[in-house]
Amino acid sequence: MNKRNSGLLSMGWLLLLLGFSCVASAEEVAAAITPTVNKGDTAWMIVATVLVILMVIPGLALFYGGMVRAKNMLSVLMQVFIIFSMMAILWAIYGYSVAFTEGNAYFGGFSKMFLLGITPDSMAATFSKGAYIPEYIYVAFQLTFAAITPALIVGAFAERVKFSAVLLFMFIWFTFSYLPMAHMVWYWTGPDAYTDAKAAEAAGATAGFLFQKGALDFAGGTVVHINAGIAGLVGCLMIGKRIGFKKESLAPHSVTMTMVGASLLWVGWFGFNVGSNLEANGLAALVFVNTLLASAAATLSWMFAEWLMRGKPSMLGGASGAIAGLVAITPACGWAGPMGAIGLGFVVGAICFWGVTGLKSKLGYDDSLDAFGVHGIGGIIGAIGTGVVASPSLGGTGVWDYVANGVAEFNMATQVTSQLWGVGVCIVWSGVVSFVAFKIVDLLIGLRVSEEVEREGLDICEHGESAYHN
Repeated sequence: MNKRNSGLLSMGWLLLLLGFSCVASAEEVAAAITPTVNKGDTAWMIVATVLVILMVIPGLALFYGGMVRAKNMLSVLMQVFIIFSMMAILWAIYGYSVAFTEGNAYFGGFSKMFLLGITPDSMAATFSKGAYIPEYIYVAFQLTFAAITPALIVGAFAERVKFSAVLLFMFIWFTFSYLPMAHMVWYWTGPDAYTDAKAAEAAGATAGFLFQKGALDFAGGTVVHINAGIAGLVGCLMIGKRIGFKKESLAPHSVTMTMVGASLLWVGWFGFNVGSNLEANGLAALVFVNTLLASAAATLSWMFAEWLMRGKPSMLGGASGAIAGLVAITPACGWAGPMGAIGLGFVVGAICFWGVTGLKSKLGYDDSLDAFGVHGIGGIIGAIGTGVVASPSLGGTGVWDYVANGVAEFNMATQVTSQLWGVGVCIVWSGVVSFVAFKIVDLLIGLRVSEEVEREGLDICEHGESAYHN
């Protein structure tokens, strides 16, 4: 073999090797974008879903139950327990479809009513390209959000509303307030659709209204907390004050029970916030840290504000501060840095303390268990604050650009404007739907129990049983 033939042969082998290399690279790229379900992500989402259930029953039920008088303890437990069960069924029948299928900017469609077409092999997108989770666990996880949100509302008008009225109101409000808000804020086609600028524009046009506006809500500041808080405020204003409000003692019958409930809420909230990442990765770890630190900061902030203003720090105040911190970090937890989370917690603890004392006293409304004071006000602070703490200059993560596959340029004023869109739409939407729903219920069956029933207690009169036997 001459040198020329030898050189040609060597070149041929080199080209052949390069060819194999190119094929391998193409296969690797194809594999990288092939939708896959990770068992670790799936396992975490199952745990997260269980944790959110723990938040509601028994967490929220005990937190609220301890704050009412003993004669109404079971009525609150019953309302939370049954609302959870009722929303679970409505979610499976039509809720998931209306919230998380393509329709228009405000409502989804009916293609997945009765969970039609969903199988063990169906997949739901996460926030990473190519990464998916089983759709069934996504359905269950989002079900728990749909269940806890209406249950939060009962804290505003506890101890004076008919059980039947509560259930009818929740049915109407869930359908026309929760589902549209969930669709407007959270519905999108998923990251895999964002391949280039043109595809991103087409995908964005099918997303929910507030998603298109750029409003950030990682785990429910608008959808859950402002939505429920405004409904609670409308409810307590329309229903009126409890008998004896500011004239006789309406003190909690068991702060011990409330502390246990608050602790269960705090533990369960890690499922609520961290689960909203949909993946078990580094960002999930950041969300965990943010959730922990914001709540701790708000607990201290509320306690010191109360200590300063009233002379003594209370356990009820500490528990309420923890929940306020959890509420505020909920929309921001995936975008804030740890120091931003602490700052947000310190701010919301003091402001929510003022909301449930000074503001409520000044305006004279009877928000029984401070549903608006904690969830409404805390949600508004958290939602607007997200636009601040998300800034990379303040330690935040910024906002991911799925076309460029990197962090987008961040403008705080622009982002805060987007957040204000979310807050404003939620306040108006929930306010109008709540007002109409309460009016309908009042006309059909009446909202409030009689004076005699209210004085005797809802446990015996509405449910025929008592929480305690002396």
